[in-house]
Amino acid sequence: MRIFRPFLLLLAVFLFVNADAGPKPRIDWTAVGQALGRAGAMQPGDVYKVSFPRSDLAVTADGVAIKPALALGAWAAFRQSGSTAMAMGDLVLLESEVNPVMRALQAGGIEQSALHNHLIGESPRVMYMHFSAHGDAVKIAATLHSALGLSKTPLGATAASVPSPALDLPVADLDRILGVAGKSNGGVYQFSVPRAETVIEHGMEIPPSMGVATAINFQPTGDGRAAITGDFVLIGSEVNPVIRALQSGGIAVTAIHSHMLDEQPRLFFMHFWANANAKELAQSLRSALDRTHLKK
Repeated sequence: MRIFRPFLLLLAVFLFVNADAGPKPRIDWTAVGQALGRAGAMQPGDVYKVSFPRSDLAVTADGVAIKPALALGAWAAFRQSGSTAMAMGDLVLLESEVNPVMRALQAGGIEQSALHNHLIGESPRVMYMHFSAHGDAVKIAATLHSALGLSKTPLGATAASVPSPALDLPVADLDRILGVAGKSNGGVYQFSVPRAETVIEHGMEIPPSMGVATAINFQPTGDGRAAITGDFVLIGSEVNPVIRALQSGGIAVTAIHSHMLDEQPRLFFMHFWANANAKELAQSLRSALDRTHLKK
């Protein structure tokens, strides 16, 4: 009997230490959507994402009336981590809205990781505020809702979805040239191209759907032309080769900056703009993509 006493003692200690090692309860994403005032949708990588397009703004750039899906799409994304959540996102704000929203986010424990432009010469001037938070998902959502209430960002439930209008774009050719299937959203044709690496921040994987995939958007402007914008997600060694590839195709670089603070590998986000023949722009974008490490 004495032989088994040490074993029984070790077993008891193991069971005590691992009493909480079972699966954590799943976050109630419906409650998160209610706190935000708008329901989101699950995305690949177990990401709950909510969009807040700035449909209230009439922004023009280079003579083009910018659709919200082209460059005015605020969003918040949540991913469960244990019993709490990581949240990050990008808020689209007028200059006058920046500091009231920032103060409200800081007061509620939501930190800022970047504040910058995406476009050049747009009117009115638009800023983009990236944020990060960890903790109770519903509390984070409630803070975001209160902060956005200090801007004119449309809140509340979205209108019933309607089929996207047919796009005056050679979408099959764009898919073929870029090597990725795009999707129509609000009068804009959108591409999302993930990187090959796993991105980690604060010890947690950040899936592409949380904003670490290259985004390319086409808005038709007539006669086979399109206004394009978005952002390339790059490591440092790729920045200048991509600049050269874009410029050689007549695509202007409008911003280069970070969106996060502690991610690995270190990422840079390069925003761009052009308004020209859509297929020719796609060829130049493909050339730039070829200078990055993409998921096969």
